[in-house]
Amino acid sequence: MQRMIHAARLFAGAAFALAFQAEPHAGPAPPSPTGPKARVVPGIQIRLAGTDGESVEAILEESAAARDFRALLPLTLTLTDYNATEKIADLPRRLSMEGAPVSIDPEPGDLAYYAPWGNLAIFYKDFGTSRGLVRLGRLSRIPDAFRRSGPVSVTIEAVP
Repeated sequence: MQRMIHAARLFAGAAFALAFQAEPHAGPAPPSPTGPKARVVPGIQIRLAGTDGESVEAILEESAAARDFRALLPLTLTLTDYNATEKIADLPRRLSMEGAPVSIDPEPGDLAYYAPWGNLAIFYKDFGTSRGLVRLGRLSRIPDAFRRSGPVSVTIEAVP
């Protein structure tokens, strides 16, 4: 039943977005960090706080993998640069892949899980479709520290 409700919400959101294509920021979803193309589905809010004092909010999607990720919080991770496109870090355990798509085409600002390696991936540049990649949520903006090549230490926690 919950899957049917979720599917109905997704359909309604897609129909709404199509109806207002000319107005990129129309509708209930907040603007994405990269423009009108990406939309955020209401969900659980989390915060990524860096040791440099910079923090950013993110919204987790309503999926088994995102709920499983939320159960790991709070987490302190050292994110390293990968392919000058994303920051990555190993997670303490694998996340559920129940109902996950085979692949996604990540966009800057996406918080994702790469199942083959079991790691968190936060994209700060565009990247092509990847098998085994599951979107967990979206950052409200991309922190400056993520655009630099060095490692970044962050604490990720749920926002009450």
